Amino acid sequence: MKIIMNVFNFFIDAGPTVMLPVIITIIGLIFGLKISRAFKSGLTLGIGFAGIKLILDFMTTNVGPAAKAMVDRTGVKLDALDVGWGSIAAVTWASPIIPILIFAILLVNIVLLILKRTHTLDVDIWNYHHMAIVGVIVYFVTKNVFLGVGASVVMAIATFKISDWSQPMVESFFGIPGVSLPTVSALSSLVIAWPLNWLLDRIPLFRKSKFTIKDAQKYLGFFGDSMIMGLVIGMVIGVLAGYDIKAVLQLGVSMSAVLVLIPKMTSLFMEGLMPISDAAQKWSQKKFKGTRLFIGLDAAVVVGNPDVITTALIIIPLTIALALVLPGNRVLPFADLAVVPFRVAMVVALTRGNLLKNIIIGLVVTASLLWCGSATAPMLTAIAKSVGINLGTSSMLISSFAATSMIQSYLVFIAFAYKPIIGIPVLLLAFAGAWYYFDGIKKVNHEMDEPLKAQ
Repeated sequence: MKIIMNVFNFFIDAGPTVMLPVIITIIGLIFGLKISRAFKSGLTLGIGFAGIKLILDFMTTNVGPAAKAMVDRTGVKLDALDVGWGSIAAVTWASPIIPILIFAILLVNIVLLILKRTHTLDVDIWNYHHMAIVGVIVYFVTKNVFLGVGASVVMAIATFKISDWSQPMVESFFGIPGVSLPTVSALSSLVIAWPLNWLLDRIPLFRKSKFTIKDAQKYLGFFGDSMIMGLVIGMVIGVLAGYDIKAVLQLGVSMSAVLVLIPKMTSLFMEGLMPISDAAQKWSQKKFKGTRLFIGLDAAVVVGNPDVITTALIIIPLTIALALVLPGNRVLPFADLAVVPFRVAMVVALTRGNLLKNIIIGLVVTASLLWCGSATAPMLTAIAKSVGINLGTSSMLISSFAATSMIQSYLVFIAFAYKPIIGIPVLLLAFAGAWYYFDGIKKVNHEMDEPLKAQ
């Protein structure tokens, strides 16, 4: 067992750019690919992911300081600093119960696949920390291992099911077949976005609005080109940050580069993915007749979409403004402003790029992140101190746009940590209702509509 944990920890420490090619190669072999093709697919996919990560890091390096400058210019004093998802991941992996939680999440995925209750094979083990952190915080608050494990198990089941339900959007909008995105940092927004989008569709202004980034490109002509839009948006952020003209121009060119380069890296990612995806479908048809198998990947593969990046660049300054005026907010947005694309990616897919809806829903999601982050900041701070992590924030509390700041994670945390006798049944009942709707009513309606569309 110790040897297995050492090997597991080695790949976790190496990060997703190393772990992903290894896992994809192994999966390719399981699905019947020759070792040479499986390895090449895994390596190509890993290179594409590394390229996406490099560009996102480049974006973070440029947008992060600009966002901090915008915050500093407001002079606002908030007592919970957004230290970023990376710090929260460190807190998660340092927990004494993390091996139990990771094993439980992996086992849940395997069992659901065997029982044909999910189509998602989650190979994105690195991002298990999003599901595990809820169990870590519940355990810290309750001192009950069973409640902690139970919270992560419910997080896992919910994540895999939401991945299944949202997979058609990933395929139709982003053009990535055979893939789902079991990344809580992206999926969680759908808990708010689905009902809010339904509500907006009942309001004539939003129902009739079809304005997308492509429409903007058509109406704006030269200025609608993605590279020009990146230049303009980057320069606007630079001006709001109080930069001098040289820094404003540098930020503009940097954001233009992001919008141009990420789609190229995504196409490389797709090149490595397609042989695995095709093999997975053939294998699943052979082993589980009538069942499609989706490869669960990191949502980083879609955040480079021009609609997603553009929406995120609009939402970032609005997030800072919202933090200043939102009643009850204690979170000072900082490190996670650069990963706003993850929070809006599935919103953009849901609305099919409707820019007006994206901004409205994106701001509501942001408000939930600030409120939930404010509510759980004291617990996160205490846990970080308990595992010996020095986050260098002196007397300030810590928070982020990850962990229990996300609505899905927050609801599970509240249900398991406070009056679980009441909270857990209520949560499970609500989840069962969603399961019945998506796997029952909506599926039946979709199957009835297909013959009509064919006519």
